This record gives sequence, C-alpha cells and structure tokens, in this order.
Amino acid sequence: MAEESVLVEGSSFMDPFKGLLLTYFMPESCYDEFFLNFNFLDVPCLKIILSKGLGIGIILGSVMVKLPQIFKLMGAKSAEGLSFHTVLLELLAFTGTMAYSIANKFPFSAWGEALFLMLQTVAIGFLIQHYGGRTSRGLLFLVVYFCLLVLVLSPVTPMSVVTSLQALPSGIVGRLIQAASNFRNGHTGQLSAVSVFLLFAGSLARIFTSLQETGDSLMALTYVISSACNGVIALQVLYYWNSSPERKKKSE
Repeated sequence: MAEESVLVEGSSFMDPFKGLLLTYFMPESCYDEFFLNFNFLDVPCLKIILSKGLGIGIILGSVMVKLPQIFKLMGAKSAEGLSFHTVLLELLAFTGTMAYSIANKFPFSAWGEALFLMLQTVAIGFLIQHYGGRTSRGLLFLVVYFCLLVLVLSPVTPMSVVTSLQALPSGIVGRLIQAASNFRNGHTGQLSAVSVFLLFAGSLARIFTSLQETGDSLMALTYVISSACNGVIALQVLYYWNSSPERKKKSE
C-alpha cells in the first residue's frame, strides 16, 4: 500500500505526454514544478517554456517564410529589385549561424530556422540568376555554395574561422544593401511583404530565445542589429506600398 501511495503521489495527469514535453519544451525540474507541485507561476520555468515555444514556432514559420518571395519571383518571371549580392551576404550569415551553433552544441530550437532560411535563400539566388538570363551561372552558384557549406560544417574548419563567420556583419550588410537599392529605385520591386514582415518578427523573437537558450551575447547582438535592419526594410515596404516598377517607369 505504501508503494502504491508513493506512485500515486509521484504521478501526474500529464504523464502520457511527459516524453514529448521533456524533449521539446522543458527540463524535468520544470515538469515536476508544473504538474506535480502545480506551481504554474514559476518564473524561470515560464521563461524556458516561452523560449522553447518561440524557438519551435520560429523554426516552423521559417519553413515557409521565404516561399511567398519565391512564388512572387516565379509568378512575375522577374527578379527586378532584388540584389544577388544581398543573397550572398545573407547566405554567409545563415551559414555562420549554423556552423557556430553546431560547433557550440546549441539546441536545434535555438538556430534551426537558419537551415530552412538558407535553403530558401539558395533557391532565390538561383532564380535571380535564372530570370536574369544566366541559368548556367545559377547552377554553378548552387554547386560552389553547397561544396563550401560541407567544408565549413566539417571538423576541418578551425573554430576561430567559425566564430569569425558568426561575428561578420554579412547579413546586416546584405539588408542595408537591399534597403539602399529600394531607396535608389523608389520601390521594393519583387520583394515580398509577407516574407519581410515574417523575417522582422522572427529576428525580434530570436533576441529573447538566443539569450535564454544559449546565453551567447554574440548571437543575441547579431539578432538585435538584424532586427533593426529588417525593421528598416519593413518600413520601406509600407512606405513604397503603392509604388511599383511599372508606375515608376510611367511617371518618368
């Protein structure tokens, strides 16, 4: 009877979901705090769950965050207004984040969106070349990039190089180049508003999750500056909302 009493006291109605919760959302100490002690206001545990939830949400959202941009390019059969140099700099930033996170054994929920954003950005880079009449150059770009990616992610690459990739403000410079291009053109061209706003929201959320899950100030600072740059482009999308390449040409 005593053993049965201990078992009942140590069990919870959430036990069927315990494995899932411990794997993706919380450590066992927080599980006990919530579902055994029924203390749902434990601040440290609430921060962990919020961070894990945001991280998973960002990763799920990243699977499709640039799809509107890809579909817009394919529908227009034009890449006007998009800078290939921006794509290259963004890829450098995503690659640096992936390599740095893997090398430091950060949880996938802290950086997973970089993988999906990288794949979609590669597709955009190819489409920019393809619709610019340079398909063979686009194919060469794919081969060269993925060969370099394998090299960077391999143990051959020194940690100092990986850290430098993360520290480089490549993604930030890329965003600024895009912002300058928008200002110079007087419109945002084929830039997708949906993708821009999703990237802005995701980078804002990543400031909190990177501090909470990794405690790495370099990653957090990267997302702070990235959020500012994404915010500038989001404001441009709103400002140039009624502008388009066709209307620009007519006014001239």
